Amino acid sequence: MKIAVLGSGSKGNSTFIDINNKKILIDVGFSYKQLKQKLKKINVDPKEIDYTLITHEHTDHTYGLKVFMKNTKSKILATKKLHETLLYDVPVENVQHLEETQILSDITIDLLHLSHDAVDPVGFLIESNNESLVYIADTGYINHKLFEKISNKTYYLLESNHDTEMLINGPYPPHLQRRILSDKGHLSNEFCGTYLSKLIGESTKKIILIHLSETNNDPEIALETTKKILKENGIYFDEIECAGQEEMVKI
Repeated sequence: MKIAVLGSGSKGNSTFIDINNKKILIDVGFSYKQLKQKLKKINVDPKEIDYTLITHEHTDHTYGLKVFMKNTKSKILATKKLHETLLYDVPVENVQHLEETQILSDITIDLLHLSHDAVDPVGFLIESNNESLVYIADTGYINHKLFEKISNKTYYLLESNHDTEMLINGPYPPHLQRRILSDKGHLSNEFCGTYLSKLIGESTKKIILIHLSETNNDPEIALETTKKILKENGIYFDEIECAGQEEMVKI
C-alpha cells in the first residue's frame, strides 16, 4: 500500500492511495489543475485514478470534483445521501453508492460513520493483503462502537484540527469556536492523541495527523501533544508526521 497525502487543511484535502495496482483518491478538494500538478510529483496522471471516495460535501473536500469527473473515467464512490445532496445532477451510472462494506477486487472498504455538520459524513477503513488504513477527518468525536473495528491497523490518517487554547484565544468569533468545539465540529489535538492511545497497536507502522488548522494549530504543538498523550498511556511511538496544506506526505 502506497499513500500520499497531497494536501490537507481548510483550503483543500486530497489523499492518493495505490493498492494492488488500483489507484484510489479520497476527496477532491483542489482544482483539477492543482490536483494534476500534485499527482505529477508522484508520477500519476489523474486519468489513471480508478476510484474516488468522497467523505462529505464541504468545499474543501469537493472543490474540484465536477471538473475532475469531466476529465477522468474514475468511478465516484459516495453514500446515497451524499449523491442526492452533492451529485444530484450526476447520472447514477457515474456514481457508485457506498455500502457499509464495499469489495473492490481484493480491496475491502468499510464505512466509518462520523459526526460533523454535513449531510452524511464518513471516514474509511481500507484493507488489502494484511495492510490497513484508517482515514478519519472532519468529525467532532469518534464513536466508541468503532474502536474494535479500527484498532491495531497499519496506518492512521487522523484529524488533529486545533489546539484548544489557540482556538479560544484566537481570532475566530464565539459562534465559530462553538461550532468547531462541538460534537459536530473537529477533533482537537488532545482528542486526537487520546483516540490514538486507544487504537494503535503492534501492527501500527505510521500515523499522519491531518486537517490541521492554519489559524488555530501548529504542527509542532500537534505532534508534541499527541506524543505526550501516548507516553502518558505507556505508548512510545515516534512514527508520527503532520500533513500540511502544501507539503506532500508520503508513506
